[in-house]
Amino acid sequence: MSLKVLIGCPTSFHKEYCLNEFIQGLRDLTYNNHEILFVDNSENYDYRQKIESYNFKVLKGPWDESPIKRISKSRNVLIDYALKNNFDYLFLLDQDVIPPRDAIERFLSWNKKALCGIYFNTIINEYKQKVLIPGVFKVIENSEDEEGLPSMRILSDDEIFSKSLLKVVSCGGGCLFLHKDIINKVRFRENLERCEDRWFCIDLYKNKIDLYCDSSIICKHFILNRSYKWKEGKLIKNDEYKS
Repeated sequence: MSLKVLIGCPTSFHKEYCLNEFIQGLRDLTYNNHEILFVDNSENYDYRQKIESYNFKVLKGPWDESPIKRISKSRNVLIDYALKNNFDYLFLLDQDVIPPRDAIERFLSWNKKALCGIYFNTIINEYKQKVLIPGVFKVIENSEDEEGLPSMRILSDDEIFSKSLLKVVSCGGGCLFLHKDIINKVRFRENLERCEDRWFCIDLYKNKIDLYCDSSIICKHFILNRSYKWKEGKLIKNDEYKS
């Protein structure tokens, strides 16, 4: 019998601009033994009703003025649902991240308990140019920061395109594939204003749980044309957005 996978998406009305594309990405997934669950943490029920109009199951997530707290609490709602309903894996996807059609099969093929895919974010480099970087990090050997945690580096180009399994130490929370044994031990911290996914990875590390990246799983990330953008830990309207 195939393993049972919950595809869980924490979301809010801020991601409505890419809802149609995300839903198509979900419908394209080829793994059969899965369930899809959204947790909408918008302040009202309007966006929940819109998602439900596509015939998806939606739970109302907790509202908080802090978007990071909303996201963390919503991810923990998904963890609770996965454990209560005896899923083998929880596949956490942000609504603006679309994985390859066979991503679940690829993750399962490695027989690991904590994995991630790759999606790119933008930063401004020293030349004031907008460039893409992968949100996945490896350990710099024999190097620690002031808190005793390993120093990190982003994946190299060779690693990104190696289509291999890489042992990593940190990643974004938008494409995480977690076994039930992992989410029984580690949850998302709900009292943070920033970097909740980084702290989740720190807690994996402190619990001696290995994290791996399948570098063949490169996801589409809606970052260049979004209706809201992050600024100082807050979501603000993006003046450059074009519908």
